[in-house]
Amino acid sequence: MIAALSLVGACADKTNTPRLIAGGDPSRGLAVIEEVGCGACHDIPGVGWPRGTVGGPLKGFAVRPLIAGRFANQPDTLVTWLKDAPSLSPASGMPTMPIAEDQARDVAAYLYTLDDH
Repeated sequence: MIAALSLVGACADKTNTPRLIAGGDPSRGLAVIEEVGCGACHDIPGVGWPRGTVGGPLKGFAVRPLIAGRFANQPDTLVTWLKDAPSLSPASGMPTMPIAEDQARDVAAYLYTLDDH
């Protein structure tokens, strides 16, 4: 019975769980997003132009339960996804990005500020 309850808890919606990125700076993350051109594929709040549609909009990213509809929206997974999405999903349209670990942490910190729908 206890095992069954713990499984139910593991499946609970965790969209309201604060997601903190150790050492991540949202303002630096926005600068990285603009520098590497994430807006070419994504519509990103805070980025005026371009407003890409291929990668889908990122408005409300912080409250989404999944990354790319497949992976738990958790900090370590997001940082890996931002740096090297094909390592998690080889068929992904998102390329390996030319960013360092600290830059990926900053971008993740920015994405976790996007909690509006």
